Amino acid sequence: MDPKAVKTDLVLILDFGSQYTHLITRRFRSLSVFSLCISGTSPLSTITSLNPKVVILSGGPHSVHADNSPSFADGFVEWAQSNGVFVLGICYGLHLLVQRLGGEVRVGEKQEYGRMEIEVEKSCGIFGGKVGDRQVVWMSHGDEAATLPNGFEVVARSQQVAVAAVEDKYRRFFGLQYHPEVTHSPEGMETLRSFLFEVCGVNAGWKMEDVMDEEIKVINNMVGPDDHVICALSGGVDSTVAATLVHKAIGDRLHCVFVDNGLLRYKERERVMETFERDLHLPVTCVDATEQFLSKLKGVVDPELKRKIIGKEFICVFDAFAKELENNLGKKPVFFVEGTLYPDVIESCPPPGTGRTHSHTIKSHHNVGGLPKDMKLKLIEPLKLLFKDEVRQLGRILTVPYSFLKRHPFPGPGLAVRVLGDVTEDNALDTLRQVVEIFIQLIKDAGIYDSIWQAFAVFLPVKSVGVQGDQRTHSHVVALRDVTSQDGMTAD
Repeated sequence: MDPKAVKTDLVLILDFGSQYTHLITRRFRSLSVFSLCISGTSPLSTITSLNPKVVILSGGPHSVHADNSPSFADGFVEWAQSNGVFVLGICYGLHLLVQRLGGEVRVGEKQEYGRMEIEVEKSCGIFGGKVGDRQVVWMSHGDEAATLPNGFEVVARSQQVAVAAVEDKYRRFFGLQYHPEVTHSPEGMETLRSFLFEVCGVNAGWKMEDVMDEEIKVINNMVGPDDHVICALSGGVDSTVAATLVHKAIGDRLHCVFVDNGLLRYKERERVMETFERDLHLPVTCVDATEQFLSKLKGVVDPELKRKIIGKEFICVFDAFAKELENNLGKKPVFFVEGTLYPDVIESCPPPGTGRTHSHTIKSHHNVGGLPKDMKLKLIEPLKLLFKDEVRQLGRILTVPYSFLKRHPFPGPGLAVRVLGDVTEDNALDTLRQVVEIFIQLIKDAGIYDSIWQAFAVFLPVKSVGVQGDQRTHSHVVALRDVTSQDGMTAD
């Protein structure tokens, strides 16, 4: 999807490292407004090329007084003014605006963290209320705006009389000292809604149907009429929706492969292949590589090493599939479909000021960046600007079965990372499969499966004493866990 082809107004978030930045993006999209997040230190040319109607300067862990604290590009303020772009600074973003426009930011005498009540001092569009209105908000700052630049007014203050909100409505600059995007600011969503529609006059109407139509155009423009495309299906929602979308665009020039690596869920192979063939009519080749994977994992305990072994074996299987396909077609496939999502893109772009050019390795992804160089395949990433819940919306439009779309996420390395030890010992894999099947069925019977983001079990490397029937037993322990989440970025 090309951001420049989106028909609605764009809200662009400049990320300065706040842990809540992704939530701002999600909040705007939930209002049917297209929003994107890029690095706060992006060149001005990058910002202007996207032609946003609104720019949000995010919060961040920095102080504007610190050496090398990140800031927006030179010329940004002048560009925003001359082009009528609305700018909202949140927390650190407010401090940047104040400082860069000639005001003063200093270390607060009373630093504010957590829930705090603010009071509206001046009737304005951003709050849409009356003078004296109060609301509880979430504060997280040490610095404060001491002297405002010319043209700015204070429109709300905190209980401690600190500046909570400012505006320069003639230059279209606004600032909030708190985080309206978090649920701990109960009226924050209404504040963002008021800012977008009442203050900025943003045109809503961003729809997933438009995303589908635009992405199909992009795929057809990218893939030549005789080009062939391959896709590795994991059985998860992301790769399935990506493959279904590409298949809708180019038909049977898409060639999918599903690998049974011996680390799948209970009857996973039979269930997903039935969905692929019966419901989605996808051209899928199933490869049974159970022995290949498990023989390489024998004796391996370290989870990161497991991931790397699995990633390497996937490449070997995939390479063999691609070569066989080339022999059958008489030509090399040109493109590779990957179900990269927007959180992956955000997480791979570390916030400015961290001193990092890449994010810390939380875990190795088994299917990212691991293709053999001599394959020289070009990537198609049709979902890379979407969140998980948006992918599910797109899947519904593509008539992917609802029961499939609501499946809980499953790790790429499969049960290997849910067995805390050697996967080939103690019948761990079969035990875990049966445990998870029972766990999931109980959740479904209770009617709460769809309200849970992910439920799973872990095979622990310990034994415990118990009683089965009339006998005392000493056997392995499994742990059950389930979490709720809206988009996989935060969870409870």
